[in-house]
Formats: sequence, structure tokens, C-alpha cells
Amino acid sequence: MKYDILQGLGVALFVLGAQGVIRQLVDHDDAGLLGRLPGGFAVGITVHALAVVAGAIVASRARGAARASGRRG
Repeated sequence: MKYDILQGLGVALFVLGAQGVIRQLVDHDDAGLLGRLPGGFAVGITVHALAVVAGAIVASRARGAARASGRRG
């Protein structure tokens, strides 16, 4: 159960980060959730990209841990 929740959170973080990167690449002024973050476009795109990487890592490790515990084949 815990691995399912972690995998879901990882995927959600991945999706939010990916859509943020795409949105900022299309419209540089639309920072979305990070609109109040100082640093402008470069910082915003970096934070979104880090969210994509972190989400992928969390989801991957949760899936691996579930497989190791024998819950998934």
C-alpha cells in the first residue's frame, strides 16, 4: 500500500513538472505555480525540470521496492 502511494505521488510530481516545463517553453511569462519564485524564467524552468527528475526517481524506486517485496511480478 505504501509503495502504491509513493508511486502515485512520484507520477503526480513528474506530470506537474513536465506540464510546467512545456507551459514555460511555450509562454515564458506563464510561471504557473512558481509565479512568485524570484529568478524568472531560468529558475522556473530549472525547478520544473527538477520536479520531473525527482518524480521519476520516486516512482521508479517505489515500483522497484514493490517488486522486491514480491507484490508485483
